[in-house]
Amino acid sequence: MNRDELIKYLQDKFQDKLQLLDTGRAEPFFLIKPEFLVEFCRQIRDDVTLAIDYLCNIGAVDTGERFEVVYNVASVAKRLRFDFKFILDYENPKIDSVQEIWPGANWHEREIWELFGINIRNHNNLKRFLLPDDWDQGNPMRKNWDAPDFKRMPEVK
Repeated sequence: MNRDELIKYLQDKFQDKLQLLDTGRAEPFFLIKPEFLVEFCRQIRDDVTLAIDYLCNIGAVDTGERFEVVYNVASVAKRLRFDFKFILDYENPKIDSVQEIWPGANWHEREIWELFGINIRNHNNLKRFLLPDDWDQGNPMRKNWDAPDFKRMPEVK
């Protein structure tokens, strides 16, 4: 399946649940609704045409106004790869865990919880592993984070 066939297949299968984003990258990139995350991940894993069996990465971005959570997924057997993201409100952000679908999500979800403060619902092991256990200085990957010894670099325009 080539890039265009993959885009068409995903758009046909998930008609009103995803939107193709124009990013100029080689892999297709979609926007999905956060409430659809677990169902979508389960379906792309179990779909015999897609067989998305590999979660490459999960990352978060703080835009200063909202959070964007980006998933990079692939099928080793089918030689397919695509990315998707969703947008969360800045106040009280939360998502559901996909650890039961892809066990490798454990580390990525813990990192997002610890560094961005995005609550990961239904995660079975949310505890610190990057920051000290007694860390009480907030979430260091948030744009509004500050600490007494933190030196902010000037924004590049």
